[in-house]
Amino acid sequence: MIGLADCNNFYASCERVFNPKLKNKPVVVLSNNDGCVIARSNEAKLLGVKMGEPAFKIKSLIKNHDIAVFSTNFALYGDFSDRVMSILKSEIDNVEVYSIDEAFLDFQGIDSLAKAEYIIQKVKKWTGIPISIGIAPTKVLAKLANTIAKKYTRKGVFLLDSPSLINRALSFFSVDELWGIGSRYAKRLKYFGINTALDLRNTDRKWLRKNFSINAVHLQKELYGKSIYELEAKKVRKKNICTSRSFFEDISNYSRLRQAITQFANNCAVKLRKEKSCCSCVTVFLRTNFFKQDKKQYFPAITLNFSTPTNDSMEIVSIANMALKKIYKKEFNYKKAGVIVQNIVPSDYVQMSLFDQINRKSRRKIMSSVDKINLLMGRDKIYLASQSARNRIEIKQQRLSPCYTTRFSDILKISI
Repeated sequence: MIGLADCNNFYASCERVFNPKLKNKPVVVLSNNDGCVIARSNEAKLLGVKMGEPAFKIKSLIKNHDIAVFSTNFALYGDFSDRVMSILKSEIDNVEVYSIDEAFLDFQGIDSLAKAEYIIQKVKKWTGIPISIGIAPTKVLAKLANTIAKKYTRKGVFLLDSPSLINRALSFFSVDELWGIGSRYAKRLKYFGINTALDLRNTDRKWLRKNFSINAVHLQKELYGKSIYELEAKKVRKKNICTSRSFFEDISNYSRLRQAITQFANNCAVKLRKEKSCCSCVTVFLRTNFFKQDKKQYFPAITLNFSTPTNDSMEIVSIANMALKKIYKKEFNYKKAGVIVQNIVPSDYVQMSLFDQINRKSRRKIMSSVDKINLLMGRDKIYLASQSARNRIEIKQQRLSPCYTTRFSDILKISI
């Protein structure tokens, strides 16, 4: 049996841990630059707050119902995620971390219900984060079982195992609620009269393969209880890494854009080194403000290659700025920019170029030292000169909560 552990309203739950006054109160968390809603507590959902809703559109709702609003605090959420995942790994041998707040668990040979209930209690006691666990023969069914556990059970756990119970569950869920089914895919399925998960499971397999894809057939097999998507306990290496950001205000100045691209490229390099990987090429893209239809639009992107795969910040920043220079046009105002490092390979298997003129052994030592200092002393204590702290691109975070678990100055103080 496979279980899916999912933290309930994760970002909102993290904000509540150190602020008990938020219990039973509506809470929402906003995206970068405090733009739109990316997380809601159950109380906020009941008030009609929708995912992706721009913050300015719900100002009156926030005021009338005293909704607690927070900027994204990824340092806090990331630390809580690490703590939750560590507990799961201490209780289950094979754990696939699927996202910041989800993980698949291998319950083979275990009393799954009893174990799941114990894990839920332990996570809540040790971290303050409520989680739900759905258990079923396959990943797709476990996802549905988790939804049932979250919405319709008191203990937060549900076992979806018997054929009759699976049939009832599949008839209850719409196809657009299935894992891996997007809105466009669901719309096409419904066009052919496939409205529920049960309809999809009962569809003729040959017809499904002919009119859709092999992925639809795999999904159908999972709904029958045949496991196609195996548990991946070993971390899968990323194919690409992207750092991008929408700016609080449109930017046309080249120096400020260069500052942003430098920052994004360095972030990508740090992530590569953390994963012991190197990239073979870099893509830089710019976006004008799509919502300003009265203005001319420009969405350029360019990819440049390295002769030798690298994770060196200086190299990646240099080629990213070279790419920016090629696509920048001063007559446009840019709302978003980003850097993508691609064709990622393990750093241990990099094929060196005969014409490489960089002392890579020395540079690796420099990058390693910089990473260690920044880890101990705080992010960007040491940075490239081209990152210029004075002109750094900052994001709007007017409602940012303290980093209670990752910053000494933000640790709660108790007066006795």
